[in-house]
Amino acid sequence: MASLTHPFHTSTTFNLPLRTKTRTHSRFLIAIKASKSTNPPLPGRKLRAAVIGGGPAGSSAAEALAAGGVETFLFERSPPSTAKPCGGAIPLCMLSEFDIPSPLIDRHVTRMRIFSPSNLCVDFGKTLRPDEFIAMLRREVLDSFLRSRAESRGANLVSALVTDLEVPTTPAAPYVVHYTANNSRRSLAVDVVIGADGANSRVAKSIHAGSYSCAIAFQERIKLPDEKMEYYENLAEMYVGSDVSPDFYAWVFPKCDHVAVGTGTVCAKQDIKLFQRAIRERVKPKINGGKVIKVEAHPIPEHPRPIRVRGRVALVGDAAGYVTKCAGEGIYFAAKSGRMCGEAIVNASEGGERMINEGDLKREYLRVWDAKYISTFRFMDLLQRVFYGSNASREALVELCGDEYVQRMTFESYLYKRLADGDRWQDAKMVWNTVGSLMRCNIIGR
Repeated sequence: MASLTHPFHTSTTFNLPLRTKTRTHSRFLIAIKASKSTNPPLPGRKLRAAVIGGGPAGSSAAEALAAGGVETFLFERSPPSTAKPCGGAIPLCMLSEFDIPSPLIDRHVTRMRIFSPSNLCVDFGKTLRPDEFIAMLRREVLDSFLRSRAESRGANLVSALVTDLEVPTTPAAPYVVHYTANNSRRSLAVDVVIGADGANSRVAKSIHAGSYSCAIAFQERIKLPDEKMEYYENLAEMYVGSDVSPDFYAWVFPKCDHVAVGTGTVCAKQDIKLFQRAIRERVKPKINGGKVIKVEAHPIPEHPRPIRVRGRVALVGDAAGYVTKCAGEGIYFAAKSGRMCGEAIVNASEGGERMINEGDLKREYLRVWDAKYISTFRFMDLLQRVFYGSNASREALVELCGDEYVQRMTFESYLYKRLADGDRWQDAKMVWNTVGSLMRCNIIGR
C-alpha cells in the first residue's frame, strides 16, 4: 500500500524512453567493473535467475538482472489483471528515478487534507512548490508497464502460479522452481532466486525466513457522479480515528475516473469491514450517488522479516517486509529494493559470468539496503507508537500537521526520499510543539 504522505518525514502499452536503456547499461558496466569476485566462472552459460512475483519489486529486479546480462525468468500468476488494494501514491523522485512516463499518472495531487477523530480538518499541502505534486496511479497500470519494460530488456515473462521452491541440499546444486502453467505442472532449475511474491511469500516459507505481523488493507473503488469527482480532481484525503482504524488511517485517493476509499488495521483485522463502513460514513456527503466498481483486500507487512537472505535466495518488496509503519508506503521501497537486489547480483556475478553465494547477497544487497533505509523504517515505527495509540494523540497529530515547517520537512523527505535539511531552531520548536500538543489533547480527551 502506498501512502499519500505522512507528517515527519487496465493493461496499457507505452513507448519506453531510450534514455532509460542507456543509463541502465552504463550503471551496470560501472558496477561490473568494480566487482572482484572469487566465485567460479560459468563456462558456456550465464547465471540463471528466477524472480517470483511481477509487481514493482519483481519487475524492477528482473529488469536490472536482464539488462545486466543475467538469464532472467519473471514469474507472475495473472499479469493482465493483477491489482491490490493500494492507495497508489508514489513520490516525485520515483517518476524520474524509474522513468515512469506521464501517461501512467491518473492525478497530480497538489491538495491534501487530513481529518482528526473530531473531524478537525487541516490542509496539508500549503508548502508544495509549483512544480511539486504527488502522483496517483493505478497499480494494475504501473505493474503492467514495469513488467513490459523488464521483458523488453530481455527478461522471460512466465504467466504461471509458482507452487513450490525446492531448496538444494548441497551448495552447488540448483534451486528448482515448481509451477503450474496452462493447467500443466512444470519445473525450472535456476542458480539464484528473488522472492517478490508479497506478504504471503511462498519463497519466504521455502527458506524459513520467519514470520511477521501483517495489516489487512481493504479498499473500494467508487465511481462518482461528475460533479462529485470534480471535487477530488487534485485532492486526496486522509482520516484518522478509532472509528476508521485503531492503529492506522483511512483514505480517499483520486484515480482516473473514480476514487479509492479504504482503510487498514493490524490489531483488529476481523473488524476491517466495520472500519470500512465507518470511513464511508465519514465521507458520505462527498460520495453519495457513487457506484462501487471493485472491492479489494490484501495483507500488508508491518516490519522487515527476520531473515531476508538465505543461501542464494533474497527477498524484496512486501516479501521482505519493506512497508513503512504509520504511512503504509510500499511502492517506492518495493521497486527500489528489487532494483538494488538485481544490481547486486549483476555486480557479484560480473554480469552473469560467475556463480554467487549468500555472502555476496548479504554484502552487495542487504547491508547496502539496511545502511540506506533501516533508520527510516524504525523512525516510522516510532511515529506510529506515539501518534496512533489513542484519539487524543491522533488529534495532536492533525494539529501538528497545520504547521508549515512540519509540512515542508515532511514533503522534502517523502517526495525526494532524502533527509531534509532542517533548521535547528525550527526543529527544537517542532519538538516542543509536539510535546505540547500531545499533553493538551490528552488533557482535553480525559
